Amino acid sequence: MILTASYLSLAGTNMSDHTNKIELVAEVEEKDVTTFASLGWVEVKGGLKKGSLSAGFLQDVAAAAIDSIMWPLLGTVVAFEVRLDNAVVGTSNPKYTGSVLIKKWTPISGNVGDVATVDVEYPTSGAITRATA
Repeated sequence: MILTASYLSLAGTNMSDHTNKIELVAEVEEKDVTTFASLGWVEVKGGLKKGSLSAGFLQDVAAAAIDSIMWPLLGTVVAFEVRLDNAVVGTSNPKYTGSVLIKKWTPISGNVGDVATVDVEYPTSGAITRATA
């Protein structure tokens, strides 16, 4: 699959026209439950789950552009939705939703001659859900 038209929404705003990278990660803690009866083999169980949402944005400080959307969200927990494709949600295009803490925003970053970009990683808050409808 080639990502050409992925979808990202934060706080109900479609951010896809400013986004060139999306990564959603879900993981579970590894808890060691090894006992003497394990015969020298480590045994594990899953503990707490957590996730993160990373994105790459093309910076734009014009009115109603990415910077003016993200700046007021700093420090808040907002809803997100991501899809591999911006087409209708379905069995071949599931959506993943949840909430993230907007814990960082970098208004200015780059070198001479570079495209102004902002890379972010936000921790999820609560469950991540997967839906096909």
